[in-house]
Amino acid sequence: MLEAGVETLPRVGPAVRSRLAKLGLSTVGDLLYHRPRRYERPIDERAISDLFGADEAVIQGVVLATSSRRGRGRLKILSARVADDTGEIKATWFNQPWLEAQLTPGTRVRLRGKPNRYGFQVESYDLGEATETADYAPVYPASEALAQKQLRALVAAALEHVRADGDALPASLAVSEQLPLRADALVALHHPRSPEEAEEGRQRLAFDELLVLQLALARRTAARERLVAEALPPAGELLTRYREVLPFTLTDAQERAIAEIDGDLARTTPMQRLLQGDVGSGKTVVALATLLRAVEAGRQGALMAPTEVLAEQHFLTVEGICTELGVRVALLTSALGAKEHANVRQLIASGDVEIAIGTHALIQKEVGFRDLAVAVVDEQHRFGVEQRSALAEGRSPHVLHMTATPIPRTLALTVYGDLSVSEITAPPANRKSIITGSVSDDRSSEAYERLTRHLREGRQAYVVCPLIVASETTVARAAEDEAERLRRAELKGFTVACMHGRLKPAERRSIMAAFKAGEIDVLVATTVIEVGVDVPNATIMIVQEADRFGLAQLHQLRGRVGRGAEQSYCLLVSGPKEELTDVARERLEAMVATTDGFELAERDLEIRGEGQLLGARQPGLSDLRFTRLRQDLGLLERARAAAAVLPAEGLLGDAVEELLDADHLGES
Repeated sequence: MLEAGVETLPRVGPAVRSRLAKLGLSTVGDLLYHRPRRYERPIDERAISDLFGADEAVIQGVVLATSSRRGRGRLKILSARVADDTGEIKATWFNQPWLEAQLTPGTRVRLRGKPNRYGFQVESYDLGEATETADYAPVYPASEALAQKQLRALVAAALEHVRADGDALPASLAVSEQLPLRADALVALHHPRSPEEAEEGRQRLAFDELLVLQLALARRTAARERLVAEALPPAGELLTRYREVLPFTLTDAQERAIAEIDGDLARTTPMQRLLQGDVGSGKTVVALATLLRAVEAGRQGALMAPTEVLAEQHFLTVEGICTELGVRVALLTSALGAKEHANVRQLIASGDVEIAIGTHALIQKEVGFRDLAVAVVDEQHRFGVEQRSALAEGRSPHVLHMTATPIPRTLALTVYGDLSVSEITAPPANRKSIITGSVSDDRSSEAYERLTRHLREGRQAYVVCPLIVASETTVARAAEDEAERLRRAELKGFTVACMHGRLKPAERRSIMAAFKAGEIDVLVATTVIEVGVDVPNATIMIVQEADRFGLAQLHQLRGRVGRGAEQSYCLLVSGPKEELTDVARERLEAMVATTDGFELAERDLEIRGEGQLLGARQPGLSDLRFTRLRQDLGLLERARAAAAVLPAEGLLGDAVEELLDADHLGES
């Protein structure tokens, strides 16, 4: 039953199913495993005459009358006069116009919220039994289109089927670990009578997923240990010359990462290392040192990036250095013409190209390396398992995975299992921390005033929009429309260009070259500039509708400024605070509070949970829905110990197979 679609539940039609799908919820089981972000804390119920200050409170009363009006922009405001034996107050709801029909005079209501100078701002309400306003009511990750009240009702409907499937954990293990039944744990998670009961349920579910993860990692590790790679000789004259041609001295963190990689390359077990570093920390410099180790040994290296823009940027970054070192490097993407594509493939096959840089074009069947020794996979979480493994298919190269979306070390070691982890935490010494601000869209003119001041001082700027072209079904600002509007309005007299993923590669390269050369003042773009773009003279960025972006994505976008020695700024523009979801508000607050990617990764961990930390919801990683690794290390050790003696069979074996088929646990 838990595999049944959400549409099998009452009151779930196509529209609700689509909204649930956007939250990654497509089955009854998905709803059951949708972990509350937090629980409503116990608060006092007060008489209306006893309300004071801005303390959260619960009130009960009868509706006397209602009215509605439009606020700024998309805001719709519903008000109701509510009275009890001691007095009356005006209660206010935002963007819930359908509620007016339910709040007829005489209706009894229980309201949870905060008094303010206008009356009482409602956060949750009940027209019958106290569920929404109750102590310890669950608060779920939600969206603008799917409110807490609706999510709670859907989870309650799913809970009716909580005992439909078996329990994967052997009964003897559950008893020895003093863990409740899975079904009881799910009920406690969604309808706890106390924080302790909710935590007991969470721990049982976290133990399940950690146990399955450890069993899967053990199976993958055993498979990897059967592979053999050729050890590379120690670094020599080529690496010495590489350090000499660099226009800067490597940081201690870069040197430490290179030393860790050198240790791996000296062994016959294929290297599987994750290099994670913050935006602008210099991972490419370390990656090129790794690729040059293959060249120095008379063999080949390959660097695979998820987008043409990023592959092109890597190529432009390393080509000059490689030319100076006498190392032949080539770019291979699907954007090349047939003749040029065939020529590059031939040079790779013959070994004339010593370092190949490209997109997934590198792993097409017609591309053959003469002797691939080292493969670097950049932004590795953006590739599917098949794409990552295809680069090494039929060979056993040393593989370095890179990501600028850092994740906490405990999570990395647990999720990636036997991947060693290197970190570059410090940016180059001449970089200043980017100053970040968040404003509502009614103050966006102030953001553009600051941007034009930078332009008059000879600097350049980015404006990021969530879409390419406007759509009738969304209010999201579109890059092409915004570029045209800015040319006529705030940025009249400046050179404004627009870049997005639908442009032909030649157009994109031309725009980027002009921007880099200072011929374009402002680049209006979509997230195509999220990674790889490096223009030191660009010192300010405005992100329109910033609440639509994830935290990791916002941090990546911000990393396009602050690439030089000048002070840089990032201004996040969003809707009014009262229109934003809790998660969106927390993301924007986190961005303003810190520019440290590792700290933001920890914050993202708190906001979204381990399960969705790498951005797009990925199978496998998204199964870590209940684990809080920073506090669950003891639970992890118990799961490891159990996995060492437990056979992966039955329902447990099915769960392991499912996880091994997922993206992050495939052969990397």
